[in-house]
Parts: sequence; structure tokens; C-alpha cells
Amino acid sequence: MGRASDRPDQPSPADRAQRRTQSRESGCSSVAVTHGPGERVEVPTAADMHELGRRLGRVLRAGDLVVLSGSLGAGKTTLVQGIGAGLRVRGPVTSPTFVIARVHPALAGGPGLVHVDAYRLGSVAEVDDLDLDASLDDSVTVVEWGEGLVEGLAADRLEVHIEMSPDGDARAVGMTGIGQRWESVAESVRCGLPVTPKAI
Repeated sequence: MGRASDRPDQPSPADRAQRRTQSRESGCSSVAVTHGPGERVEVPTAADMHELGRRLGRVLRAGDLVVLSGSLGAGKTTLVQGIGAGLRVRGPVTSPTFVIARVHPALAGGPGLVHVDAYRLGSVAEVDDLDLDASLDDSVTVVEWGEGLVEGLAADRLEVHIEMSPDGDARAVGMTGIGQRWESVAESVRCGLPVTPKAI
């Protein structure tokens, strides 16, 4: 991942306006975001991170696996709180660091949320002991610190990496969809997120 000094110029106001126009014409409700190699989205505040999660939660469905990575304090739990709001699950959604996994039942007939913090897990065998696959088909499973540990749970998954800005509260969020599931809903995700692309 390139440093800030290695990145090309940011989109101009005219470019952003054009994206908004294209978004409206295609039926999208916000700025179009491409989730692919070389792209990430800039999230200025914690409130924006929560909103990003809420909008993402609206396109998630039972069986989806979301793998979150990023340093301590990057905003992973804030994103999951937004996902919980989008799914309309029973809260509050808090970091399950000491209980490892917490289940949030749905309040409105949709899928529940299984929120996992794998920070204290050191191996795939320890993940297997949680029996996450038993609830995978019926819930949305979101795993913080899951990179390198939970990819075997599902062939299709959404990988989300959050990078902190050295200058303040802003975060850069990269999303990579793995598998046919995410190819089929890429437009829904792209249209649902209210932030602008930032090249890396």
C-alpha cells in the first residue's frame, strides 16, 4: 500500500460532481464508489464510519462473512456498530474482546449478527473451537482481527481494511469482495456507501 506521498492527485470537485451525476442517473443514492484494486474510500469522522457500516449492513444477508483488519483504534468496532444498526439487531454492539464472540438477534425479521473479536486467538484451531460455521448460514458474521484466521469459513467474503490517518480522525477504508456473492452485489454496495473514492 502506497504512502500518501506516493498517491496520485485526488479527484477534483468537477470529478466528484460527475460521479454524483452518474450515481443519480444509475439509480444510486450517493457518490459512486469502486471497490477494487487501487481504490479505497475516505471516512472523515467516527460518525461517518458508523454511517458507512449502517449502509453496508443494509446490503448484507444471512451467510455473509465480513473480515475486518486494522490497527487498534482504527474504528473496526464503530463500523460493526453501524452494521448492527443497518441490520436492525438487538444491541448494544460492543467489542467482544473478552468474550470472543457475541450474538445479536434480529429485531425485524432479518439475519442476526455474530460479532467476533479474534484478537486473542492465535490459530485456526482456536477459531474452529468457536463453531462459527454452525451459525454462518443463518447470520451475518463479522470478525475483527480475522485476517489469516477465518478465511476458511466461507468461499465468499468481504474483506475490509481500515487505515488510520497520521493527521487526525480520518480513516481510509479498503473493501475487497471475494467470490461470486460479492460480484453479484457489487453495484448495491457501490451505490450504498456515502463516501468518495481515494486512490492508493
